[in-house]
Amino acid sequence: MRHYGRNSTSTQKSDGTGGSGRPKNRYDYLTRTPVPPLISRLAVPTVLSMLVTGIYNAADTFFVGRISTQATAAVGLVFSVMAVIQAVGFFCGQGSGSYISRMLGAGKNQQAGEAAATGFALSLILGVIFAICGNIFAYPLGSALGAGRTTMHDTLVYMRIILIGAPFTMAQFVINNQLRFQGSAVYAMVGLLAGAVINIALDPVLIFGFHMGVAGAAIATVAGQFISFVVLLIGSGKGDNIHLKLSNVRLNRYYLMEIVNSGSPALFRQGLAAVATLLLNQSAGRVGGDAAIAGMSVVTRVLMLLSSAMIGFGQGYQPVCGFNYGAGLYGRVREGYFFCVKYGTILLSCASCLCLAFAPHIIRFFRDDPDVIEIGSVALRAQAVSLPLMATIVITNMMLQSIGSGLKASIASSARNGIFFIPLILILPGFLGLFGVEITQAAADVLSFLLTIPLAASELRKIKTTDEGDKNDYK
Repeated sequence: MRHYGRNSTSTQKSDGTGGSGRPKNRYDYLTRTPVPPLISRLAVPTVLSMLVTGIYNAADTFFVGRISTQATAAVGLVFSVMAVIQAVGFFCGQGSGSYISRMLGAGKNQQAGEAAATGFALSLILGVIFAICGNIFAYPLGSALGAGRTTMHDTLVYMRIILIGAPFTMAQFVINNQLRFQGSAVYAMVGLLAGAVINIALDPVLIFGFHMGVAGAAIATVAGQFISFVVLLIGSGKGDNIHLKLSNVRLNRYYLMEIVNSGSPALFRQGLAAVATLLLNQSAGRVGGDAAIAGMSVVTRVLMLLSSAMIGFGQGYQPVCGFNYGAGLYGRVREGYFFCVKYGTILLSCASCLCLAFAPHIIRFFRDDPDVIEIGSVALRAQAVSLPLMATIVITNMMLQSIGSGLKASIASSARNGIFFIPLILILPGFLGLFGVEITQAAADVLSFLLTIPLAASELRKIKTTDEGDKNDYK
């Protein structure tokens, strides 16, 4: 375990105010403010930020659902591509952001600035590659996603436009994550919120007012992401935030490996979500046709909103975890972990009850088709049963990622949509038909929870042992 040592500011007043009643600087704020209120303050904007990300996806599904079941299915098919784009953005953003947080906690500001510029530059390069290659190979990609005769045209139209916006989408996720890891969660939220407002406002205008159909939905999404990119880029140079400078870009082995180590869990989590959605759509299409694809797509978007809220809560914990781990304040790392797991489980339990009770109404809100509602309701209720377990899964992943435990974090993040989901979606439908498709995610979540417990316990024990050893050293 890497130990960066305690900063000299540890001799200041324990409440982080330096005796003045207010935090003297960002370091004091993140390492001296009592953990529960600190995480709560940081979590509110990050939860809203992640909900905004979910709204980006759910808004298109809602408005396109007014066109046809086939259009709804097409947007659901392209979700895999959008998930990959988001995965790469989170990979560069959380990979650089986690390192930034630990370096700032250790007082190494130059390294933090170089990591920020490198993560941003890497996302733009990868985004351009995605945009070009994706459009060149659009048709075979559409076929691989599961588009058939009735959905191929809408799938290609929607996907080509989404791919054009890939550089801005990836870059805005990078800046958003870097701001969060620096403790600037409010401005990170404002940036995403600005894009969401544009997206939601343009959707009905372009889809229905200009009769552009799925093309209008895609243009609205890309326009919103570009606005978020611009707002966040401006915000990255404000106040104490790290200024992105071209001269700080270091595309060398050291920084790339740091991004890979801390960003791989996000890449696996988001990337495997794309693979899982692809396999889910293919299985649903085989056993239930367009209605099954549409129904499972709606459930995926609903669950994304719920999981986004949980991920946002965990992201409120990440800067606290990273800063305090970098400063050697391991007791605060543990305290924050158990606080988030406890209240995350309570919140998801409430959401679970609502999904169980109102599943048909929730599905109907997106697509009023009897077949879609029937299929989606069963899947949503099955997922609701395992929903409270997601708190432990998500927070453990956030903790492992923030302290630089890349291998364990990658395993934890791969479990839900990869290690367990992929085998289950390939096996269960063969035995249970459509019902196997509907319960796969819930089954994968239960198994992921069982895997996550020992991963969390081993690292928490290690942190506790190190903390107790440090306390003995000071005696």
